Amino acid sequence: MSEKRSSPAFLIAMGVLLVVGSVFLLVILPNMLKPQTNLWLGDGVFRTKLALNDSDRAKGLSGVNELAPDQALLMAFPSEGKWGIWMKDMSIPIDIIWLNKDKKVIYIVKNVSPNNSTSEVYKPKILAKYVAELPAGTVDNKAIRTTSTAIFQLDMNEVN
Repeated sequence: MSEKRSSPAFLIAMGVLLVVGSVFLLVILPNMLKPQTNLWLGDGVFRTKLALNDSDRAKGLSGVNELAPDQALLMAFPSEGKWGIWMKDMSIPIDIIWLNKDKKVIYIVKNVSPNNSTSEVYKPKILAKYVAELPAGTVDNKAIRTTSTAIFQLDMNEVN
């Protein structure tokens, strides 16, 4: 029996199983455990990942190569401020929407290209509590205006 366990086929199968298990534990599982919600804004409903801490907010959508039309990132901040967004390490164009504490759209920047200078920071003119990042063109396609109000749920106790 020990001869069978040391056969090349068995060792290859165990190696493949180890790699698949590692990918699941290191890549897939952490993404499944990230907080998510649905975001209703304008005429759209978006499956939304949440960025609730400094690390996740700083990362934003950097490293993301594709964002489906029904996907978004929602950053929640612990307090109101003129929160800046930049395109460092971005590879896709996005629309950026700032919301106040009442979830009303207060400022929009459309079609921000990843080719823009990484030093350019986009900021609202008034205080915001949330920032939504959506695929470029979504603001126009989903009739999102500064009169729009977003609907979403999140636990503000998790925001830091």
